[in-house]
Amino acid sequence: MTRTRLTPLLILVPSLGVVGTALLSQYVGGLQPCELCELQRLPYYAVIALAILALWRPRLIPGFGLLAGLIFLVSAGLAFYHLGVEQHWFPGPSACTASGTAASIAELRAQILASRSVRCDEPQWALFGISLAGWNVLASLLLAGAAFSRRRA
Repeated sequence: MTRTRLTPLLILVPSLGVVGTALLSQYVGGLQPCELCELQRLPYYAVIALAILALWRPRLIPGFGLLAGLIFLVSAGLAFYHLGVEQHWFPGPSACTASGTAASIAELRAQILASRSVRCDEPQWALFGISLAGWNVLASLLLAGAAFSRRRA
């Protein structure tokens, strides 16, 4: 394998691992993603598509490492926001967090019907006290570092 194709491959494999773990935890483990969980997958999908494109046509994306690194920084930001919502540092989207009070029964009913069953501000799973959003912050930062360090390779 040429050095040019090595960089996208080194980013593709762990990206597929992260997305695969998320999908397995959803479809096999029964953890239903909240709105922010689903949003955090989008940068990985973008990097996976770019990595496949770079493997297929290396000359089409000469700055793959830089672009992937920037996408992973966005991913880390999204994951940090979700972590902050879980820790109640930031308010989350009204559709998937605890909402305020309702002025009437009709307003309360509308809030209940508009809300998702999976809340963004309550972690469903944690390992060593770190939620999936926290682990995604770490994974995204590591992958950003890896992508930036290989941007000229």
